Amino acid sequence: MANHSEHSDATERNVHLVVGGTGKTGRHVAAALAGRGHAVRAVSRHSETPFDWHDAATWAPALRDVRAAYLTYPPDLADPAAAAAIRAFTGTAVRAGVRRLVLLSGRGEPECHPSEDAVKESGAEWTVVRCAWFMQNFDEDFLLAPVLAGELVLPAADVPEPFVDTRDIADVVVAALTEDGHAGKTYELSGPRLLTFGEAAAEISKATGREVRYVAVTPEEFRGFAAGHLPPEVVGIFAELFTRILDGRNAHLSDGVRQALGRAPRDFADFVREAAGRGAWNV
Repeated sequence: MANHSEHSDATERNVHLVVGGTGKTGRHVAAALAGRGHAVRAVSRHSETPFDWHDAATWAPALRDVRAAYLTYPPDLADPAAAAAIRAFTGTAVRAGVRRLVLLSGRGEPECHPSEDAVKESGAEWTVVRCAWFMQNFDEDFLLAPVLAGELVLPAADVPEPFVDTRDIADVVVAALTEDGHAGKTYELSGPRLLTFGEAAAEISKATGREVRYVAVTPEEFRGFAAGHLPPEVVGIFAELFTRILDGRNAHLSDGVRQALGRAPRDFADFVREAAGRGAWNV
């Protein structure tokens, strides 16, 4: 049982920080925490309390009264600049009194490991959540416009991917932030089955009644395509990232959702049906 001073500090330090609070996973994490009655501070560069990974002056206000924090690093944790920023921030966080850190990482991305190590060596309780491709990339992010145009162009050949629902990611993160038993764990999350991008496009086509076809391209062709469809500052990172991780290294399932939550992950068909039902791909 905690002594009085520990209980008092925990009572005062009750905020859950969500870095990237408007992002694909962060907004679900923030909403789930708030729904459970937890105090939440969801931050981004444009939030009421602004947060910028590259401006350390924004960190202290974001960390005020925080006891646990969820960390995401855009555009990807494999960015060479990520590890130094993560290490500096987590050191600041622990000195400020943060006790628990949960990091979103990439499954099959060894380039993310230095950032993972920074969190593990911070002195806080830590959990790493490694994820496969998000299902929501098809209806919220960079694949939405191609789906609406009816053509997915990616350097993935016929490599299958175990797409994971961001709501499953959020559920695992919230458990790690608020419950005991997750400290020191690295959870690898995937969906319950493997699909190629062609098969994913076919499921979206069936649900929408409109053809969405998958076009496999070479890495060089994809870089040229991305230059016309992605913000210039992320073209190089995304082109390199997609070429690297779509090489078959993630063509297997993992049971992190069940390990953390005791239930099966959501299936891609359920995601597609729900997204189509709310008009995500209406044109």
